[in-house]
Amino acid sequence: DVCSSDLNRKIWMQILALAAVLRFFPVDFQMAVPVDAGQITVKTEEQQTEKPKLALTFDDGPSREHTSKLLDGLKERGVKATFFLIGANLEKEGNAEIVKRMYEEGHLIGNHTYHHVDLSKLGEKEAETELKMTDAAIEKMIGQKTEFIRPPFGAMPKSGEDPEKLYVKWTVDSRDWVTTNVGQIVREVTKDTEDGDIILMHDCYGESVEAALKIIDIMEEKGYEFVTADELLVE
Repeated sequence: DVCSSDLNRKIWMQILALAAVLRFFPVDFQMAVPVDAGQITVKTEEQQTEKPKLALTFDDGPSREHTSKLLDGLKERGVKATFFLIGANLEKEGNAEIVKRMYEEGHLIGNHTYHHVDLSKLGEKEAETELKMTDAAIEKMIGQKTEFIRPPFGAMPKSGEDPEKLYVKWTVDSRDWVTTNVGQIVREVTKDTEDGDIILMHDCYGESVEAALKIIDIMEEKGYEFVTADELLVE
């Protein structure tokens, strides 16, 4: 009807007039809203997308010859790793300083038994002794107990897990214990590794140290972040 047409015409005229005003006098809508800017945090696209995580773990150390080189490479890259130490190796000359450095630089330290034994083949008391002796040696060096155990060969004690400890196995085996080929070790780890994987390596071999640093560089380039094993296991 006529009234509706007139009303629509008036509305359109008002819209056009407002558009003309805004064209010459643009409104800063952020300024029009009385909000304390200090209370607003706008995340970047990188912050909104959490990086996939991996944990590098090293067994059978410390090694006076190789572990220090590994720690140098990790420090240079700003990466934290997890070290499962053999109690008997802790008694060797110069290794106490290496363990203290691990701790001071933020790496996670765990128990790998005193003599690198298969816990499933020991009696309950023997297995307990292997773990307690190593716990005591670690605590003496860093002034703190460890809650983490990497059972050699992945073999659990007959008595089962200690409820006060966390047994840490692995999801990716670098197989650095069967080859000295650095490229092969790197390929073994990087070919199928996924978010949340725990990688098994050894810091008692020079080739393993070289491969580990290459693995870090490759996986970081792919967008991965390296963390200590507890970050993947403990909520």
